[in-house]
Amino acid sequence: MDEHVLGVLVPILVPMAMFAMVFGIVYLGNRERMAMIERGMDPRSSKKPINRNYVLTWGLLLIGAGVGLFLAYLLDHTAFAGMNNDDNPAVYFALIAVFGGSGLFVSYLIEKKDAKKLEE
Repeated sequence: MDEHVLGVLVPILVPMAMFAMVFGIVYLGNRERMAMIERGMDPRSSKKPINRNYVLTWGLLLIGAGVGLFLAYLLDHTAFAGMNNDDNPAVYFALIAVFGGSGLFVSYLIEKKDAKKLEE
């Protein structure tokens, strides 16, 4: 596509796409509420439970990602130092994902334990 045509189409298509997205979200939300009313349900009472432990979740996720990044750095500069590669991005991404996921799993276990205490 020619650069001049693209320069003219972007200011037209981006606002149209944003409007369509907002319209779709509002339309589908309204349709869902109407379906709940037709079935005799109260749309205000169907709110999802709020995660009150979001600070714990985010904290453990970031701690896990930090530990994964640090371990990847140590491995890159010790175990993989003799290789010709300057960087090993796969190791960094893999360890950040593994330790970040383990942080989320620990957060889940803690929240589950707290929920059991509240039920008793």
